[in-house]
Amino acid sequence: MAPKRPKGAGAFPMPVDTPAPAVADPVAPYAALDLGTNSCRMLVAQPKGSQFHVVDSFSKSVQLGTGLETYGRLSRSSMQRTIQALRICQKKFQKHKVQRMRLVATEACRRARNASDFIRQVEVEVGLKLEIIQPEEEARLAVVSCAPLVSTRTDQLLVVDIGGGSTELVWIDLSRVPGPDRPRAIMRLHKGFRTADSPFPAAKVVDWISVPLGVATLKDQFRDVEDDAGRFALMSWFFEENLTEFTPYQSNQAREGFQIIGTSGTVTTVAASHLGLRRYDRTKVDGLQMSTDQIDAVIRSYLTMGEEGRRADPRIGRDRQALIMSGAAILQALMRAWPTDRLSVADRGLREGLLYAQMSADGVLEDGPF
Repeated sequence: MAPKRPKGAGAFPMPVDTPAPAVADPVAPYAALDLGTNSCRMLVAQPKGSQFHVVDSFSKSVQLGTGLETYGRLSRSSMQRTIQALRICQKKFQKHKVQRMRLVATEACRRARNASDFIRQVEVEVGLKLEIIQPEEEARLAVVSCAPLVSTRTDQLLVVDIGGGSTELVWIDLSRVPGPDRPRAIMRLHKGFRTADSPFPAAKVVDWISVPLGVATLKDQFRDVEDDAGRFALMSWFFEENLTEFTPYQSNQAREGFQIIGTSGTVTTVAASHLGLRRYDRTKVDGLQMSTDQIDAVIRSYLTMGEEGRRADPRIGRDRQALIMSGAAILQALMRAWPTDRLSVADRGLREGLLYAQMSADGVLEDGPF
């Protein structure tokens, strides 16, 4: 299963947004929907200064990719679960009178042979038009969403987005950007990775990769391995093997100034477990710094619990417990391969990137500091 590679510098395409009105209403609500291999997530938000204010949200584990590894198709039951979730999203769009929206599908729909039939079914039954985006754009938008978490001291940045069906990694060199402007330089990447005509010091994308292994697809690869610890070790090794085409970080490069930001349900769940949260609190998780020792301690505790213990642990949650070990295997492999002992936790991702790109294109955000 070969990772997907860029075709060269500037490979990330410009976003294909719905047509903008002649004059955008600066307070009109916008919507973004991310339909992944495991989850359907939606946000409705209004522009507010240089950011946006979330007015409604929805997240549901629909397991759209169930059986995809085996049959290469979306199953009838998984499509029906997803359509039910999308109907809820449509009602929320109508409630808030959303006119500007972008609704995207990722890895499961990229790979399924019957994805086009499913997209048509959604449009007919729900009245929503889904757009299947490529890994390049998925990675770029995830990077943009993490910009507020980028330290002004970061010279080298690795953003990791662990999804249900794929994992995107983007390595960005910020060393030529003045420290105070580094988060803003990441935000500018919503226009694409072109730098020649930029009047600002630009972030340079060193390399990116989309590995077609996420928490659901990696779990499916090793579902026949009965031993819990053995399955975890095999998953971590297998994921690391799939990183061989990604540009390695050289041992002679400085560890100082290197930052990893992780965005995914896996990362936020590990953070919640570390904090001992019995009820999830985004304000405590988003932006949290975790050391590799702390991450390893959480993963060891998951292995000690076993499957029954993980199912009963309120910090993990019912929607996440079946996938947490495959996600933890990916996370451990990444922290082992890169020269930093800290991870920045991001409770944000594709939806936030979609919202920012739409609002920025419409000129309804202030170009001020974070």
